[in-house]
Amino acid sequence: MPQTEAPGTVASPRTRPRWWTELPLILLVYGCYTAGRLLARGDVSSAVDHGLAILRVEKVLYLNAEHPLNRLFTAEPWIGVPADFWYASLHYLVTPAILVWLFRARSEHYRAARTWLMTSTFIGLIGFTLLPTCPPRLLSPAHGFVDTMAHYSAYGWWGGEASAPRGMGGMTNQYAAMPSLHVGWALFCGVMLWRCGRTRWAKAAAIGYPLLTAIVVMGTANHYFLDAAAGVAVMGVGLLLTPYVTRGATALRLRLVAWAAPFRTAGNSGPSPIVSDGCQTSAGERIPRQRESRLDPAAGTDASPSEAGDGAAAPAR
Repeated sequence: MPQTEAPGTVASPRTRPRWWTELPLILLVYGCYTAGRLLARGDVSSAVDHGLAILRVEKVLYLNAEHPLNRLFTAEPWIGVPADFWYASLHYLVTPAILVWLFRARSEHYRAARTWLMTSTFIGLIGFTLLPTCPPRLLSPAHGFVDTMAHYSAYGWWGGEASAPRGMGGMTNQYAAMPSLHVGWALFCGVMLWRCGRTRWAKAAAIGYPLLTAIVVMGTANHYFLDAAAGVAVMGVGLLLTPYVTRGATALRLRLVAWAAPFRTAGNSGPSPIVSDGCQTSAGERIPRQRESRLDPAAGTDASPSEAGDGAAAPAR
């Protein structure tokens, strides 16, 4: 008996995602993320008020991880400079790398992972729009924070305005701090590495990458602790919504296929078929020669007209 493949283990060739459909989808999500950050700039005074409100809540909860980490990163360049590089680049490199790895090596997990990431990112964009928040580094110096990106700007490609390349700080929304998608995306990468990785290094990276990212975003004064917690919460909500989003996307795709089916049928329809003696063929298809039975009284067998008349003259009229 042929062996059957266990369901859900490896995607069959017909169900594997195709890169030429996935790449535009990922680029669309990234474009929406970038556009949302730019459009949801909000009012600066409201953003500052929201940032100060977060500090007051953290004070009530006796949370103050940002100040000691920020002082350490500012005093020690060997910590602060790599942390700034980490903050400015890794979320743009590691997250796509994890998606490509899943696409190529763990395709049975790819679609759910991609949907989870996309759903959570859109939830984060809603947070940027509804709650523009001034990060610690942009508060007045009286609050005790140092912008390490500006402090170490001579070491990297970024300028003193933001983590964007030099001269492009005005093209990014510096008040998109709540929630921290740096932490959210790092958590996504950690979960997928833990679930799909098969080595000890993968398991270690699954734990270390999200934790170090959370430390970096606070030490560089780009996010509050509650921003990082909100990033984790957003990923949790996105994970819960992923099955519903998947079912909705599938239902929409089936409706589109059903809607387009009549147009495809009309476009592929050809000339009407030819029916002859119970044998149906399409127009232009060669019809096999039909043998016409005729009883040969001498041999007692059937002979076709061509066989019977080969070499014989036609009867005289």
